[in-house]
Amino acid sequence: MRSTDTAEIRRESRSWSARSIGSRWQHRFFYALIRLAGRRAAYVMVVFVSMYYVLFRPSVRARSRPYLSRRFPGRNALLRLRDSFRITVEIGKVLVDRAALGILGPGQLTVRHGRREDLLERIREGRGLILVTAHAGCWQFAMESLRVLETPVSLLLHREEGDVDLHVFEHRGNDAAFRIIDPAGPLGGALEMLQVLKHGEVLCIMGDRAMGGERSAVEVEFLGGRVRVPVTPYQLASATGAPVVVIFPYKSGPGNYSLQVEKVLRVPEGLGRDPEAYRPHAEAFIRALEGFVEERPYQFFNFFDMWNQEPMR
Repeated sequence: MRSTDTAEIRRESRSWSARSIGSRWQHRFFYALIRLAGRRAAYVMVVFVSMYYVLFRPSVRARSRPYLSRRFPGRNALLRLRDSFRITVEIGKVLVDRAALGILGPGQLTVRHGRREDLLERIREGRGLILVTAHAGCWQFAMESLRVLETPVSLLLHREEGDVDLHVFEHRGNDAAFRIIDPAGPLGGALEMLQVLKHGEVLCIMGDRAMGGERSAVEVEFLGGRVRVPVTPYQLASATGAPVVVIFPYKSGPGNYSLQVEKVLRVPEGLGRDPEAYRPHAEAFIRALEGFVEERPYQFFNFFDMWNQEPMR
C-alpha cells in the first residue's frame, strides 16, 4: 500500500465516524448494570434505550437507512421504523454481550465453531491464514474465540481517537486475544500484515469496508447498487500464497454465537497490483455476504452508506 493510500484512509476516517452514538456516562451506566444485575437486565434496558433513539433521534435511523432500504425495498414508514428498531436492538445486545465478555468473563457466553478443523488444516499449510469477515454479529467475540487455534491473530482495524466504547480486553485489563494493525499507519500496515503471514499466523480483515485509494478497492454489485470493497486481502494472498477463508460471526441465541465458515478462496500467486485482477474474489466475498444478510438481515452492522461513496477514478 502506498503513502497516498494511507492519506486516503485518514481522509475517509474523518468523513465517516465509527464512534458509538452513546456518551461516556451512558456506556458507564450499562457497564455498571452488567456488573450489578447481569447481561439479561442490560438486554431489557437496551429495548427501552433503542426505542428512545429510534423515535427521537433521527440520526440513529439515518445510520441504518441506506442498508435497510436496500435490504427491504418498498417498505412503508411504519415498517421502516420497525426495521430500524430491530437492528438497533440487535446491535445493542451485541454491545452488551461484548461488555459482559470483558466484565463477567467468558462463562457468560458460548461460541460454536463451524468447520474448526478446516481452519486448523489451512494453518498447517504454513503460509499463514487470511480471514475475511464483515461488520456482522460480534466480531470481537469471534476474535476472542480464535484462541482455540493456538496461533497468533492480528486484525486490521482503525480505531478513532476519543471512542468511548471499550474493547473486551480493556474491560479485563489484560492483553487482547489479537494484535491490532492500524491501516492509517506507515504504508497502511502492509509490512506488518506481510510479516504476520510470513510467520504462518492469522490475519483478519474486514471485507466490507474499503479504505484507501483506487489501487486498493474495486466496485461490485451489492443489494442492487455499486459499492467499493477492498482487494487488500486477495492481494496479500496472491503475494504470499496464504489461503483466504470467509467467515461471519453471528448471534445464534441468548448468550450464544456461531462462527460461520462460509468458503475458502484460493487466489493465484503473482497476480500483481492491478485491482481488477482480484475482482472475482471480491465478488465471491460479496455474494457470500448477500447470502448472510438474506438469512440474518438484522445482524449486519455496517452503519455507513456503502452505496454513496466517492466514485473511483
